Amino acid sequence: MSKTFNRRDFLKRSAVVAAGALPLSTIEIAFGKNNPQNFTFAYISDSHITHIKGNKFVRNWDRGLIRAVAETNLMDPKPDFVFYGGDIAQLGKPEEIDHGLEILSGLSPKVHYVMGEHDYYVDLGEYWRKQLGPDHYSFDHKGVHFVVLNSILTHEKWMHKKWPSGMDRMKQMARLDNPNGQPFMVGDAQRKWLKNDLAKVSKDTPVVVFSHSPIQKIYKGWNFWTDDAEQVQALLKPFNKVTVIYGHVHQIQYNQIGNISFHSAMATAWPWPYPKTYVQKASYMPKLTVEMNRADPFFERDATGWQFINMDTGNVDMHYVLPENQNRVVAFDKKAGHPVDRDFQDSAKRIPPQKHF
Repeated sequence: MSKTFNRRDFLKRSAVVAAGALPLSTIEIAFGKNNPQNFTFAYISDSHITHIKGNKFVRNWDRGLIRAVAETNLMDPKPDFVFYGGDIAQLGKPEEIDHGLEILSGLSPKVHYVMGEHDYYVDLGEYWRKQLGPDHYSFDHKGVHFVVLNSILTHEKWMHKKWPSGMDRMKQMARLDNPNGQPFMVGDAQRKWLKNDLAKVSKDTPVVVFSHSPIQKIYKGWNFWTDDAEQVQALLKPFNKVTVIYGHVHQIQYNQIGNISFHSAMATAWPWPYPKTYVQKASYMPKLTVEMNRADPFFERDATGWQFINMDTGNVDMHYVLPENQNRVVAFDKKAGHPVDRDFQDSAKRIPPQKHF
């Protein structure tokens, strides 16, 4: 792949007629330019379908997911499958999950699902699992080992204490900055399962892990955090090439910790700002994370967009196509040993906020 990657190239590759305005990621797993095992898959996350009453839902969140599905089906080459990164629902209601799954049923390829906390805490995932099956699993595809984790569990005592209702528990976790919530974790049982699963995999096999919360510690106050992240990372450390892809944070993040590349995916619902823009407290964004500027927080699609992820060298190059903004490439620099932003959106280059009516 050449170092330049413009909007026209991206839209040609994706066969998108309209300007991409949604966070659909096309991810290319490449083992060499002429290797027949190269393939693509699509990634959509965080739709937060919100039920109002009867058959009424918050229209904007519906439209975001509907458009993502339509644009996925237009992709050329066709993705081998699609991943949904969690938070189909806003409050875990069956109506919300069913409505989201009805929209997602329009996807042509097979869909793999990750559980989000908004899908989980009203009934501890009972309805989600009834509709979709296990919340952690693995599979192999064309030489890559894929792992799905449920990373939004928390302490058993908190989950199972006598709540007035499941919705009361849900609302404690649904808020971004609620001190009554609890930190997310993968948990002992899943880590044991992961250890056994990875024991069967060759260390030179590329491993791609999907979680909802980041398997790293970014900002605990907003639960951009997984409490046992280091223990999960230790299980992944022996492998040559590991990529972790997650939703939840609704913003652009990239980080490199040892052999593990971490990538967030943007939401189809709305973007979150960075924590330090909201509270005057220390942020624990990892040292190598490249930040995202949001110049217009009142524009609902600012900081949503398309991502093309190139994995030709085993290190990931992220190509962002952003509405009303300058396209951007975050690429691994071999000499530096970490990702660099090739064209950071500083104030001189950032397109000013536009009026929206």
